Amino acid sequence: VQLQASGGGLVQAGDSLRLSCAASGRTFSAYATGWFRQAPGKEREFVAAISRFGGITSYADSVKGRFTISRDNAKNTVYLQMNSLKPEDTAVYYCAARLTIPSMKTSEYDYWGQGTLVTVSS
Repeated sequence: VQLQASGGGLVQAGDSLRLSCAASGRTFSAYATGWFRQAPGKEREFVAAISRFGGITSYADSVKGRFTISRDNAKNTVYLQMNSLKPEDTAVYYCAARLTIPSMKTSEYDYWGQGTLVTVSS
């Protein structure tokens, strides 16, 4: 599966942004998907993940209550709605996919999108 992330941009603290990750192929529902981010000088970190049909979601503590992950298998797309953005949310955001269950570990994802930059100014 090939992934294409989009929707990043420059926003102010407190604003909202929605990221999209479009997947190729006809078997998108076979893949759990996740969002990760990498800030300058830092390691890539888990943000959120969603199961194949959306019934199970998980979030990093730092984004819980502010970010929402969702998916539309008919459109082969996973979303990350980001509200109440903070300057510390500034990073390149990546979507990823893996067969079976979702994971919070970067090493357990087999497919990655190219990343989209989110910059939050104070």
